[in-house]
Amino acid sequence: MELKDIAVISGKPGLYRIMKTTRNGVVIEAIGGGKTKIMADASHRISILKEISIYTTTEEGSIPLEEVFYAMKEKFAGEAEVGKDDNSLRAFLSEVLPQHDKTRVYISDIKKIINWYNVLAIHAPEVLERSEATKEA
Repeated sequence: MELKDIAVISGKPGLYRIMKTTRNGVVIEAIGGGKTKIMADASHRISILKEISIYTTTEEGSIPLEEVFYAMKEKFAGEAEVGKDDNSLRAFLSEVLPQHDKTRVYISDIKKIINWYNVLAIHAPEVLERSEATKEA
């Protein structure tokens, strides 16, 4: 499984593995939530994790979520244990991604990043490993 095969659906908790695409949408399966397959159609707002970026104060203006996950993997090697209060969450992201844009990255975004990382660390740790092509670049 790769990050391009994992999606999040607006309004639904958790992460979903994209099984296959159809004419009317995609067949998805909850990661870590059983083997139930669901048909997601055009009425669902689906975002692929590979396409999500985090706002930064750098010249580029953002960094791929994948790079944030790699930084988290280097720091934690397993699940990320972070306090629930706003200051702990902000300090955590400042440690992992010091150049994040504090005005455009909200606490709710940080909670999602940590939650997604923990789900992947438990159920799909191979996604958090850098590929050989990424290491060389």
